[in-house]
Amino acid sequence: MDSDYGIPRELSDLQKLRSLYQPQLPPCLEGTTVRVEFGDTTTSLDPTDAQTIARAFPHTFGKPLAHFFRPTAKVPAAQIITEHPTIRVGLVFCGRQSPGGHNVIWGLHKALKIHNPNSTLLGFLEGGYDLLGRTQDQIRTTEQVQAALTACNVLKLDGLVIIGGVTSNTDAAQLAETFAEAKCPTKVVGVPVTLNGDFKNQFVEANVGFDTICKVNSQLISNVCTDALSAEKYYYFIRLMGRKASHVALECTLQSHPNMVILGEEVAASKLTLFDITKQICDAIQARAEQDKNHGVILLPEGLIESIPEVYALLKEIHSLLRQNVSADTISSQLSPWASALFEFLPPFIRKQLLLHPESDDSAQLSQIETEKLLAHLVEDEINKRLKAGTYNGKKFNAICHFFGYQARGSLPSKFDCDYAYVLGHVCYHILAAGLNGYMATITNLKNPVNKWRCGAAPITAMMTVKRWSQNPNSLAIGKPAIHPATVDLKGKAYELLRQNATRFLLDDIYRNPGPLQFDGPGADAKAVTLCVEDQDYMGRIKKLQEYLDKVCTIVKPGCSQEVLKAALSVMASVTEVLSVMSSSSPGAQAL
Repeated sequence: MDSDYGIPRELSDLQKLRSLYQPQLPPCLEGTTVRVEFGDTTTSLDPTDAQTIARAFPHTFGKPLAHFFRPTAKVPAAQIITEHPTIRVGLVFCGRQSPGGHNVIWGLHKALKIHNPNSTLLGFLEGGYDLLGRTQDQIRTTEQVQAALTACNVLKLDGLVIIGGVTSNTDAAQLAETFAEAKCPTKVVGVPVTLNGDFKNQFVEANVGFDTICKVNSQLISNVCTDALSAEKYYYFIRLMGRKASHVALECTLQSHPNMVILGEEVAASKLTLFDITKQICDAIQARAEQDKNHGVILLPEGLIESIPEVYALLKEIHSLLRQNVSADTISSQLSPWASALFEFLPPFIRKQLLLHPESDDSAQLSQIETEKLLAHLVEDEINKRLKAGTYNGKKFNAICHFFGYQARGSLPSKFDCDYAYVLGHVCYHILAAGLNGYMATITNLKNPVNKWRCGAAPITAMMTVKRWSQNPNSLAIGKPAIHPATVDLKGKAYELLRQNATRFLLDDIYRNPGPLQFDGPGADAKAVTLCVEDQDYMGRIKKLQEYLDKVCTIVKPGCSQEVLKAALSVMASVTEVLSVMSSSSPGAQAL
């Protein structure tokens, strides 16, 4: 944009250059014809959730996958759409800023005009970007959903594109279901845009904004690492955005190689206490001091505070009292004895932050809780005790704390996020052209060049799970179906890579500086380490499976030999048995 509310904006040379950038399209989206093939009907990740989700979303659950193909692809079952009537599409950003999100608008608008110049794109002043502003509006309650339904009918929208993370797209699924039930012609499409990187599942490989956030943060972290190595007397505690999951912290660690990272998922899995984490950091500092290294850089995800069992339980008590309108000044006196003892143990600045009202999803205001300062405080106390006891022989401990959040989310988007968002915008048009409602725009094979990306769509309900947790030994509480944030997989390849290098990172100071964002040249096409090391092309595998099944059907036809038929029956019986066992033991149904 070259103006703000009519006032000319002075653009830098780089901004002017980036405004001329034209992202590439994969072959399947080129031209004015939409070629779509519908795959098998979808189910839920955990088979035991399917019935619950189907009851909540009778009109939009169990729909098929959609794959989009290039004009020259030989797909006999593909539906070819050549007529593109004038349509009206609305678009809304939900939640916080995420670099690259505006390119979804660009891609969608471009696709609309390519297929019919008379089509219209409307933007709602509701979401979290400078183009459309930011408010606290939601599309969640019955009244809000009905208001959205009324607006779509009044504006005669053929489509509504909702851009956001897990919560926003859960809302989009509910909106799609409500529209279908009300026979509203507006089709709802979701787009995975969130800097947290926690909107990941078998259909969604990456989120728009995550690549940029991690690259910008990694440069800042690397600069701090250089300063630490130069001064040789400071420990930097750096907290990173990312909400409850630690994807940003993990990716930045793999890019910049700080000495240490504490992932919330590790803490939760091992049930580490504040004391355990403090001891872990102090032991690391002591090990470095023995090598005459009295400096270092430690990364912390902002969701770490809620991963610590005793602090999480304390927050639950505080939030319960706040919901009862208990004054923050009197909450400490109404806590249970153990919670009160923990609350009084914490430094005053943290107490004040824990008393902040929770977010709409009942989580703490994580960006406002200075976990880095809390841990620096506790570590300093423990190091001083060890110094006094003679068990620590390093220099005086000095901590410097940072929170890297807002610096990155307002950045110019990386080349990957520019391309990814732009292509997703085009996919949104293809979904609407195919008449699909309640679908997510998906692109897989993302670690490869754009011309090898696979574009498609998956029902949002197929990404949902149902949380179950025990309230008492005789009952199991079941939550509403929703898309839940994906946490760092402690059995995944990215985490394995971290563990393989953890000791070297801690002791050898092998700091790595990826430098500032590159828009051209050798570093421009670099992608997230976590994206590249994981083999995530689920949609590609689904397609390959279908090809194998089709080939079996071609070979094993009535009239084939007895030997071929017997072999097919034997193999299929074995495969069916194995898959049945694997499906019935799915981890998704386990109590949380």
